[in-house]
Parts: sequence; C-alpha cells; structure tokens
Amino acid sequence: MKTTSDAEQAGARLGALRDRLDVCGYDLDLDETGLTVVAPVSDGPRMADKVTCRPRDSDGGALWFWTSWGEPIAQADRIIDAQVVIGGYLKPSL
Repeated sequence: MKTTSDAEQAGARLGALRDRLDVCGYDLDLDETGLTVVAPVSDGPRMADKVTCRPRDSDGGALWFWTSWGEPIAQADRIIDAQVVIGGYLKPSL
C-alpha cells in the first residue's frame, strides 16, 4: 500500500513530467488518477494515454511512470527518458 509520502512524491513527479511535456506541445490534464497526455498532431488521429506513477516492485519499490496498460515507461526521476518513450508510442503510425 502506498504511503502518503509515496503519493506526494508520485504527484510531484507527474507534475514535473507534465511541465516537460507542456513545453513540447502536448495537451495535458493532471488529476488524482494520473496524467492524461494527448499528442500534438496537426491532422489525423491524436493518440493519448493516462500515465501514472507508482512503485515498481522489481526495482526495489522505486517510483516509475506507467502506461495505462501497465507497461513501465521510465524511473520517475528520469523525466527526459519518459518524454522520449511517451513521444515514441504516441506518435501515429505512417
């Protein structure tokens, strides 16, 4: 079970990720359930995901960002790595 400290840290990390993605033109909505990220696309489909932040048991309980389908994105202190991964999977296929 998450402690208050884990929840506060997760919220702060999601806020930092939101700030980073905002600079890149994503549409974003941060709430208590996670960060909704909508890719900036001028035409065609706009891919989206709800990113969460929670401990990863296989990494000693370190906070990680996760996709809505439960795949790990990056350690929560690796904001640029997370930005690259999210940008990759939200890019529409040609």
